[in-house]
Amino acid sequence: MLDFPDCPCSGGTLDKLIQPAILAVLVEEPAHGYRIAERIGEMPNFLGEKPDVSGIYRFLKSMESKGMVVSSWETPGKGHAKRLYEITAAGEACLARWIETLDGYLATITALLDVARTAVPAKTKNPVRRSAKRPCCSR
Repeated sequence: MLDFPDCPCSGGTLDKLIQPAILAVLVEEPAHGYRIAERIGEMPNFLGEKPDVSGIYRFLKSMESKGMVVSSWETPGKGHAKRLYEITAAGEACLARWIETLDGYLATITALLDVARTAVPAKTKNPVRRSAKRPCCSR
């Protein structure tokens, strides 16, 4: 049997959720990029996997250019200077909009699950573990 770990059906390719995840971390407190990546890795949708830190920095740079976050250099007495990121009012408004959007996705996904569960024969209703090797859809 084939294994498609990068297939969207595995749930591991939720890149679009990085932005609201960053905003959710920063609404709690300002943080450095590496700490943001650690906190995102603790979120349930990332299954304990820390996202690519360089990707987080790319998102942060883009979000800063759009006014959602601001950064400043923190220069401790010892060690390297680090960028500290903080959410702005525009970032908070964006996060509020994400919440509305995700609530809409949740309703849509719930409805789709209801239809799919009704359509699937009872013998295949057992949940499949994400790591199970099985034929899968392609991208």
